[in-house]
Amino acid sequence: MAIQKHIYDEDNNAIYAETANINYFLKTPLEPASSEGVVNKEASVTAFSRRKYPGDSTPSNVSASTRTYLYDPGRRNGNATPGDPFILDDGVEKRSFTFTGPFTSLHAFLVGDAKMDFTVFSPSASYRITGVDTQQGT
Repeated sequence: MAIQKHIYDEDNNAIYAETANINYFLKTPLEPASSEGVVNKEASVTAFSRRKYPGDSTPSNVSASTRTYLYDPGRRNGNATPGDPFILDDGVEKRSFTFTGPFTSLHAFLVGDAKMDFTVFSPSASYRITGVDTQQGT
């Protein structure tokens, strides 16, 4: 398994985790962003001039064109996981993840989708989350 990007809200805030690990704590499973698949996108390039060497007195002109490039929504650079760390602990399992975006958005997401009671450890504090099933008494 590999750490993948999981978008959890409309603002494209994300949790970086192994899918099975984050879904253990959630009532509604998250899908990796890369499950949408890699697609080709196009970008327009404006006309420009370039020189063959420094000091070239007769630069050549390059006309405007369209370039095709590969886009992967779950791509990362290198082995580093982006974002800030947080830990989820339900007393049985203790897993660490990273997230992008404000912590308040992550906290609101976890409060609304917690499968069980667990503690969230942020870089500065810890918070007790009550599971959705526990709140409704089922």
